[in-house]
Amino acid sequence: MSTRKQNWGEDRVMFYDAQGRLRSLPASWTDVNEADLFSQVAAGRSFSRPDDLSALASLIDRIKRPQEG
Repeated sequence: MSTRKQNWGEDRVMFYDAQGRLRSLPASWTDVNEADLFSQVAAGRSFSRPDDLSALASLIDRIKRPQEG
């Protein structure tokens, strides 16, 4: 890894490839972040985190509510 910084509005890892070209990937695509506790316990057996499912349920509730106006 060469460096890690905010680029294009997201946390990115910058590195040099085998040809010496500077490359960039979202940090979430790499293992530079320590996995959160849920991810560690789930060990790849769950696609969605509880926080993500809760946010999705809230969004669905808002969409289902009758529009005011």
